[in-house]
Amino acid sequence: QSRAGLGSCRVIDPDHILQALDAGRWVPLADAPMVLPLDLFPPGPGVVVRSGGSSGGRRWCLQPRHHLDASAAATATWLQDIGMDPQRCLVLNPLPIHHVSGLMPWWRARSWGVPHHRLPSTLMKQPGELLRHCRDLPDWSNRAVLLSLVPTQLGRLLSHPAGREFLGEMRVIWVGGASLAKPLAEQARAAGIPLAPCYGATETAAMVTALSPQQFLAGDSSCGAPLCDVELRLGVDGALEVRTQRLALGSWRDEQPDVLLPVANSTGWWRSGDRAQINGGLVIRGRLDTALSCGGETVFPEQLEARLMRELRVAGLPVECVLFLGMDDPEWGQRLVTLVRTSDSVVLEQLAAMTADWPASDRPRRWVLCPELAPTDAGKWQRQAWRDWLKRLDLAQG
Repeated sequence: QSRAGLGSCRVIDPDHILQALDAGRWVPLADAPMVLPLDLFPPGPGVVVRSGGSSGGRRWCLQPRHHLDASAAATATWLQDIGMDPQRCLVLNPLPIHHVSGLMPWWRARSWGVPHHRLPSTLMKQPGELLRHCRDLPDWSNRAVLLSLVPTQLGRLLSHPAGREFLGEMRVIWVGGASLAKPLAEQARAAGIPLAPCYGATETAAMVTALSPQQFLAGDSSCGAPLCDVELRLGVDGALEVRTQRLALGSWRDEQPDVLLPVANSTGWWRSGDRAQINGGLVIRGRLDTALSCGGETVFPEQLEARLMRELRVAGLPVECVLFLGMDDPEWGQRLVTLVRTSDSVVLEQLAAMTADWPASDRPRRWVLCPELAPTDAGKWQRQAWRDWLKRLDLAQG
């Protein structure tokens, strides 16, 4: 079986991507050379993109060029439906272009024929300089500015006066990649920030739902209704399922590089790993694949993380983030261990006291200081990677 080394595109130049697509090739948005069977690839052009795990587990997805076009067109229709002209916009993009969340802002701008401007991560951490930089852009004052963020970036900007001023000059701020915590949403509403919470995945070529800023500011807490080319439904276990003509052609896992797996079932539906409700708008209720069984009780770490962070904000404790991990336990099956990023190690004792009255299954048995704790650039938690980190720490400590 012949194989092709597809090269590496971690430091990505959009012009190089476009040149390869124009030449009819598949473009890997990868952090290392990829050597794969040639017969996995249908006729190009298209992109090979790492999935963030929305369907359960990390994988590579094949998205042909015309799916990117369809996604951009659906987003343009959404903008028109809320009274905006896509061709009168400026697209700002601080997200990594080797993920679909950063790829699509650029592709939308290219499809609509409008300016696209990259915002490096270093600039995003300097709100005052960010605001000055963007106000100097030639199209800043005569175009409606669109921005895509993950909640971590949003929180950093909201915490700074210049960041809030910057956000207030946007027309639409799509927020996705992870759930938007209620306190963060309330803070944005109080400041009049035009958020548009959305839901999408690599498998769906980015957004499949989006909430208008007007609905968000009016108090709607959903991720909005389906875009014009999307159908949604719930599986029997509450899993979100999506049908659209822009589903990835297939995917493969690192451990099975010779097997191209179907993304959709026989009737064209893609099953995500997210539990959801659909009541007018889409509401994500957490992950199916992170649910834990602790002493016979089912525990959802994301819900506990959100609960604890709410209580920490009320208490005013200096905790930047927490991550609840299920670790094997011979008696309970799994028990929770929580990683904590904080500038004050004394907080660990306070956390234990704050959760002392939680049900035993929800209460972490251990709190671990982790200064480097952070989600990915796309705002997702790689839980297995942090479990591995914890195991290495325990081995080093004997």
